[in-house]
Amino acid sequence: MPPRLSPTVRQQRLGIELRKMRERVGVTPKSLAATLGTDLPKISQMENGKSGISAERLRIWARTCDCADGPYLDALIAMTRDRRKYWWDGYRGRIPSGIIDIAEMEHHAEALTILHTSFIPGLLQTSAYATAVFARLRPPLPRHETDVRTAFRIQRQQILVDRPKPYTAFIHESALRMQFGGPAVLREQLLSLLEDSERPGVEIRAIPFSVDTFPGSGESLYLACGPVPELDTVQIDLSQGPKFVHADADLRTYREIKAETEAIALGPDESRDFIRTMLRKALS
Repeated sequence: MPPRLSPTVRQQRLGIELRKMRERVGVTPKSLAATLGTDLPKISQMENGKSGISAERLRIWARTCDCADGPYLDALIAMTRDRRKYWWDGYRGRIPSGIIDIAEMEHHAEALTILHTSFIPGLLQTSAYATAVFARLRPPLPRHETDVRTAFRIQRQQILVDRPKPYTAFIHESALRMQFGGPAVLREQLLSLLEDSERPGVEIRAIPFSVDTFPGSGESLYLACGPVPELDTVQIDLSQGPKFVHADADLRTYREIKAETEAIALGPDESRDFIRTMLRKALS
């Protein structure tokens, strides 16, 4: 098969893990190519996510690289076998690939934790709120593109219904007060948050202004837990699009931020009371 022109973040991640496995023990691409019965360009394509790898070849790759971590290898083999088309593939070419990669990340995650300080997380946004968020982008999006992005964001939310998994959203008071779309949209959004907080697996934790500055306070962080910790991923919002981070040192840092945020955020019940208070003020 010809190389993939635009591998997804998940396909790239598999390639990155193959490269890490090889480099950890100093196996050369030439040696590995000979063992697998292939050539150097193919090894490069596999490590760049531009070419798939069979489960059989992955096992040979792992043996050659002295990797005997069973759960880790099982997770990688599962990635090689997943070649289905998903609902988000229908959006390719219509919205940026990075946005599509977020849906793919959410689908395959075992658990999700997000920290937002400027707006409500995407999986919890109402349609009107999401449209207002996209309207703030510069340069402005054409209306049809805003509609497609909003539809995509709303469809992503089905994961909380169809495939419930632990989902924790840390939302700063500043995000709870931001009036994207105006007061009526905010009131609808706050009411929707209260409803979402009752969903199975969903935990919404508010961070009030009274809390001192905390690590990650200036960032939007989205931690997706993989089937094993080595396959965790952090997604960060940047002005040029989402960035996906999975270096070991970075993951340790973001796990520490998560732990510290858990320690200072209001509990789920306190957070519901906090949001109800804000909703009453918004209605008055």
